[in-house]
Order: sequence, then C-alpha cells, then structure tokens
Amino acid sequence: MKELAIRALSGAVYVALLIGSLFVQEATVILIGIFGIISLTEFSKLIKLKSFIQYIVYFIIYIGFWYVCLQNLTITGTDEAIQILLVITTFVNLILIKDLFTSKKIPLFESKRYIATTFYLSSGFVFMLLIANYQNEFTPLLLLGSFILIWINDSAAYLVGKNFGKQKLFPSISPKKTVEGFLGGLFFACISSYFIAKYTETLGFTPWLILAIIVSVLGTFGDLIESKFKRQAGVKDSGAIMPGHGGLLDRLDSIIFAAPFIYLFLRILNYVS
Repeated sequence: MKELAIRALSGAVYVALLIGSLFVQEATVILIGIFGIISLTEFSKLIKLKSFIQYIVYFIIYIGFWYVCLQNLTITGTDEAIQILLVITTFVNLILIKDLFTSKKIPLFESKRYIATTFYLSSGFVFMLLIANYQNEFTPLLLLGSFILIWINDSAAYLVGKNFGKQKLFPSISPKKTVEGFLGGLFFACISSYFIAKYTETLGFTPWLILAIIVSVLGTFGDLIESKFKRQAGVKDSGAIMPGHGGLLDRLDSIIFAAPFIYLFLRILNYVS
C-alpha cells in the first residue's frame, strides 16, 4: 500500500510539473530542456557512454531551436535545418524499429552510441519543443494533447492487457505486453482523440484521430526500444529519480520516440490544408 502511495505521489508531481509548465512558454522550454538532460544522463548509463560530447551536442541543438522559437525568428535556413534533423531522426528511429525485429541485441559500436544519443534521444526533445511552438506560435495544447494520448494509451494497454491479455506482443523484450493490451490502448486513445479535439480546439477530430494512431503505434515502439536497451544493460529501470516509477526516461520513452513523427504529421497537415 505504501509503495502504491509513493508511486501515485511521484506520478502526480510529474504530471503537475508538466501540465503547469505548459502554459508559460519559457517554463515549457526550461522544463523540457531539464527533462532532456536527465533522460540523456540515464540513457548514457544504459549504453555505457562515458563522454560529455553527447551533452555538448544536446545543448547546441536544443538551445539553438529554443532561441529561434522564443524569438519567433525566421532565420534563413532554419526550416531547412529542421527538415534535415527530421529526416535523419526518422531514419535512425526506423533503424531502431528494425533492430527490434532482426537483432538479438541492438548494435552499440562507438559511432552508433553517439548517433542514438543525438538522433534518437536529443532530437526527440527538440521536436517536443517544436510541437509546442508549431508554426512559430506557442501551441502548448498540441503537446499536452500528445501527452494525454500517450497516458491514456499506456493506462488502457496496461488495464486491458492485465485483465484480458493472452497473446504476447514482444515476449523476448517485454513479457508483460500483449496484443490485446496494445489494441485496447489504441482503441481508447482513438476514443479520447474526439474529446481532445473538442476541448482543445487546436485541430479537428480527424487529425487528432490520426495522431492517436501515430502516438499509440510509435509510442509502443518507443517503449519497446527502451526496454530492449534496458534488457541489454541488465537493469529493470533507467534510473531512480521517480520513486515507484524508475527513471524519467521510463516515463518519457514513448513521447521521445513519437515526437518526430507527430511533428512530421503536423507539417504534412499544414502542407495539404
């Protein structure tokens, strides 16, 4: 009972911090940046990367886009830089998905460690920042809606999987995840997209429905990929900063992986509308 109370309290503090910061642009940028540093530290330990280079790269790209977003600048080449980062990040994430299916272990030679810390993890936080500042306007409800979809997907997947799950999804990586749980999470995320569209008044129902599918599918991949990194490292959690939950990376793995794809969809939506 005590453990459950601690878990609930630390989870409530995390959610309150996140939601509270999302209505002040500077607070959003600072909190996402701090979350990124903590997650990068946890991930570096998982892949046994004893270096400061990944932190330097993180600060350069995050602070660079931070400055552009806060100042609403339209510097020549900024959009091209975002597109290049998006293409590389998407490609690296697709390789990580491939590693789930084809490799007993994710190859972690030296250069891949730096590629992963830059284009899997660091860029995930950059795209969270860009979602919250979509089209050079502060759009916190887009990011909040994405987080809500992930929370609903994860909660529903856990409850449905625990009560009705029979067929394992990826037993070698995450024995508790089931196909039924995944489908349950997807279903309730899709249902919740209607209410997010109605009450945030950011996008229509159809775009939020598509985002629910993107978040559920790609978020699940993100969770599985982080689980595989943890399994290779021989640890249960990425850290211990959140009592009862583990590390911050354990709570953010889904949005880190899904964020570039969410931003890609938003760009496509803007292009065709």
